[in-house]
Amino acid sequence: MVFSEGTGTPLEGTGGPTGDRGADAVIIGAGVSGLTTGVTLAESGLAVRILAERMPSRTTSAQAGASWGPYDMVLDERVLRWSRETYEVFAEISRNTLSGVRMVYGTEAFYEHVAEPPSWAVEVPDYRRGLPSGLPAHYVDGWRYTIPIVEMTAYLNHLSDRFVAAGGAIEIRGPLESFREVPKTAAVVNCTGLESRWLVPDAAMRPTRGQLVVVDNPGIDTFFQDNPLGDDLTYILPHGDIVILGGHAGDAEAGMRPDPAIAKAILKRCRTVDPRLEEATVIGHRVGVRPGRPEARVERDARKDMLLIHNYGHGGSGVTLSWGCAREVATLLDG
Repeated sequence: MVFSEGTGTPLEGTGGPTGDRGADAVIIGAGVSGLTTGVTLAESGLAVRILAERMPSRTTSAQAGASWGPYDMVLDERVLRWSRETYEVFAEISRNTLSGVRMVYGTEAFYEHVAEPPSWAVEVPDYRRGLPSGLPAHYVDGWRYTIPIVEMTAYLNHLSDRFVAAGGAIEIRGPLESFREVPKTAAVVNCTGLESRWLVPDAAMRPTRGQLVVVDNPGIDTFFQDNPLGDDLTYILPHGDIVILGGHAGDAEAGMRPDPAIAKAILKRCRTVDPRLEEATVIGHRVGVRPGRPEARVERDARKDMLLIHNYGHGGSGVTLSWGCAREVATLLDG
């Protein structure tokens, strides 16, 4: 990976388009949305720069679990297409064992009978209705299938490497106070997530605090997730030697320190689902704030003084929608 930090001058990938001419696009934000958009545009031959307040490993994206599934964005009719496109790209990326993306079989479980499973789930190739034996009795319905599970540290490194290899440049700088601070270029893509509350500004943004527990892996190789519409979710996501346990969706004003009571509740729920976790050692905790919005904003801005495209407000589905939304940005640039 190639970064410049605090210098005001980005370091550039060798031999790529960014070093040969001025940027065609400047992307603001180096989380999963910003990096995926950067890779999409740079690999199409555009000269692209990313400006970010912090390195990818320090973004909200780095704290995610993360699994594929557009749980909290289903009211947007574009989500099915975006999530389908992202699934297909992840299936391809998973062939690279160092990418952080793996296709993992597992269970979605619900406390109530599901009258009609969502189409995004049914479309997964090995979708099968029904639950495995041995789950707690309060789970009465669900399905099993294979979906992408993403270890975010490795994956953000993968995206950064691809971006730089395509000639992209990443500059780590202080927070922007205005889009006018961006160097003049053909297009600006806003991937700032929660920061769009102030930068756009967008009063529709709703931050939601998330908390996870990281434990060593006692031999778990399938995932588990329960009712994704509740505040206290239960999920077990194996990532090689570790397992990510979740979760929580709470008040963002509660701060960024791990709450011991929440962590204890997460462990209790997950151990009820899989007793092997009783002996698992807690390695760490993760806390982040999801950039919630009634629907993701992926569109051209109406302002006249620049070509500005927004790609933010994905809530807890940023990973799930990342490649579909990045391709949408590319289409908007062409239009």
